[in-house]
Amino acid sequence: MQKPAFDPGLTQKYTGNFRRVINKDGTFNVRRRGANWHDFHPYLHLINMGWTPFFSLVFLGYLVVNTFFALAYYALGPGHLTGADSPTEVGRFLNDFFFSAHTLSTVGYGSISPKSLGSNIVASIESLVGVLGFAVATGLLFGRVSRPSAKIGFSQTMLIAPYQEMQSLQFRVVNRRRNDLMELQARVMIMTVEDKDGQPTRRYTQLKLEREQVLFMPLTWTIVHPIDGESPLLGLTEKDLERLQAEVMILIKAYDDTFSQTVLARYSYRYDEISWNQRFAPAFSVDAEGDLVLELQKVGEISDSGT
Repeated sequence: MQKPAFDPGLTQKYTGNFRRVINKDGTFNVRRRGANWHDFHPYLHLINMGWTPFFSLVFLGYLVVNTFFALAYYALGPGHLTGADSPTEVGRFLNDFFFSAHTLSTVGYGSISPKSLGSNIVASIESLVGVLGFAVATGLLFGRVSRPSAKIGFSQTMLIAPYQEMQSLQFRVVNRRRNDLMELQARVMIMTVEDKDGQPTRRYTQLKLEREQVLFMPLTWTIVHPIDGESPLLGLTEKDLERLQAEVMILIKAYDDTFSQTVLARYSYRYDEISWNQRFAPAFSVDAEGDLVLELQKVGEISDSGT
């Protein structure tokens, strides 16, 4: 029985040219279609969205809720709120709106207060909505802030560089945050498009690394794949990698000492993001007092191999 080919979960089927498997932000290049509202999870969506859209949505929700209750107070007519009367309709609506904001946030300045049974009922409902709404918003904010995540910086390009008496495939990573990462592990694989029985097929091959893990990473870590006799890159040229639409995919796993949890980072390099016959320039030095100084902006800096 033939052993099935290795597939990391990204399918071996090939249906035409595509940009890449893993985007630069670490997400998979997959568009989902056919989902319905049962598949939508608002918590996951709000936790994963960017900060600007998140705060914009919270602010929009705040305006919508206050406008809704302001319209409810306005519909009750004049006299239902003490201190909200105004010579103009616009002024009365604005007073209703700001009373709604005071009630929703439970600030309650007291300059405007409900007078009739109807306005008291609306204010009571709004108070409950405010308490529940701010509790949800606070929980979402805490979940976003407290969620552990890795800020691993990757070099802009991979290198084909000299290694001992052979060539190697290299890239460099760094922890861009001040938290301590320990017991880091790296897994690297290369995806190529090859002909199989007359059909183009994706092939995934795990690359053997010089060092698959390090205990600490206060500085940089140059991850090296030696191109030896067992390497699938042996004898391949820059044109060969382009023809094979090669993409090197990386998974970094580490233990975050601050959150006491495991964090992950994904990244990939395509064939046109590999520089040949170069090496990385030093990214850290020792100052006059004997302390190590790490230059984060130099993580991806390269120089000619002959220099």
